[in-house]
Amino acid sequence: MKTTATHFGGRILTPGDAGYDTARTVWNAMVDRRPRMIVRTEGVADVVAAVRLARDLDLEIGVRCGGHNVAGFAVPDGGLMIDLTPMGGVRIDPERRLARVQGGALLGALDRASQAYGLATTAGNVSHTGVGGLTLGGGMGWLARQYGLACDNVVSYTVVTADGDVVTASGTENPDLFWGLRGGGGNFGIVTEFEFRLHDTGTRTLVAEFDFRAEDAVPVLEGWRDLNAVAPRQATFTADVGNGPDGPIATVGFVWVGDPDEGRRLVTEMRGLGRPLASRVTTPSYLELQRRDDSTGGHAYRRYSKAHYLRRFPTAAIEAFLLRGAADLSASPYLPGVGLQAHGGAIADVPVEDAAFSHRDTMFEFGAGSRWTDPAEDDARMSAARAAGAALDPYASGVYVNSLTADELADARRGVRRAYSAAKLARLTAVKTAYDPANVFHLNQNIPPAR
Repeated sequence: MKTTATHFGGRILTPGDAGYDTARTVWNAMVDRRPRMIVRTEGVADVVAAVRLARDLDLEIGVRCGGHNVAGFAVPDGGLMIDLTPMGGVRIDPERRLARVQGGALLGALDRASQAYGLATTAGNVSHTGVGGLTLGGGMGWLARQYGLACDNVVSYTVVTADGDVVTASGTENPDLFWGLRGGGGNFGIVTEFEFRLHDTGTRTLVAEFDFRAEDAVPVLEGWRDLNAVAPRQATFTADVGNGPDGPIATVGFVWVGDPDEGRRLVTEMRGLGRPLASRVTTPSYLELQRRDDSTGGHAYRRYSKAHYLRRFPTAAIEAFLLRGAADLSASPYLPGVGLQAHGGAIADVPVEDAAFSHRDTMFEFGAGSRWTDPAEDDARMSAARAAGAALDPYASGVYVNSLTADELADARRGVRRAYSAAKLARLTAVKTAYDPANVFHLNQNIPPAR
């Protein structure tokens, strides 16, 4: 029997309905597509019915959680958008240190619920990011060097497959699917619940930042890089370059999750890198830390970005990082902000064959991102971000799958291949073929099934 709208416990929105335009609006304001219908699901049965309805009507399926993917895969033009956001619940078992998180939950909900007990698990750096999209790609955050990526902390997944079946994936149940979901993105089904392992992190952090003129920052970044190589796992080193009122500014520092007094010893070492124009050493709570980039990462902006994983960061790469793809250090309003975040630690402890996520030997993750509001600036902004990314390309060893843009994915020579080794991609293709042979879930960083 064909699925009809009467089987839904949630709400179906079509063009012209109240709430339709809000539901189709995602993080990147450049994404302006109009699904034929938006199904706002309230439980697993709704997700099953939505998948079957889309297949009955031969509609493309997009899946929305936080809507942060820069390519806007959640919004299928003329297709069926499965909006998981009503499924945002989080349940904490403090005795077993486990969190059960619905597929539409945001990171802020997970953080708030777990921090009530002084617990946390690795999550991203913007609280309105969706747990689902972040985790399925791998999931980097301030706790990753201590406890591994978000995907390394998943105990089990509840998944609706392309056939509308509900299955569990864990280390003992459907282990091939469990392996693929740990870094393989949304290729294999719709996760309606994650079970995460939690850690006794406490609630305290320390953030240290030191500003330098970019033209003076090569030796500073060399010293910062060398300190990172021996830094405790509680510290995640960061570096950024952006435009200041008097020219480009390079900011180096670190985020420490744990006792701030222990982190202050590293502040002393950081001060030895040079005399900064300004410095900031603060002790936000973990929840404050997790929200501090929310406005910068907010909605309503047009966005474009480029990213790389870097196994090494020699002086030539530092110079390219500071230039941001420009011919010289003169500030331009169109140059993107660029940043680095350190990997290593517990991320690299996980054997590379244990999960789909690749590039565990990464030293730094590089990103060049631009945000703006005027469509007339689109070409200039995107060109500048591409130039900044190209400047670091000679030092790149791959890319985080969640950072791939639509134009990169369209490149048949590279595309998703940048995110995985050849062996990983072959194994991912086998998992895809087993669970979604018709490629029903293709609006993602797609791994096609075998033909």
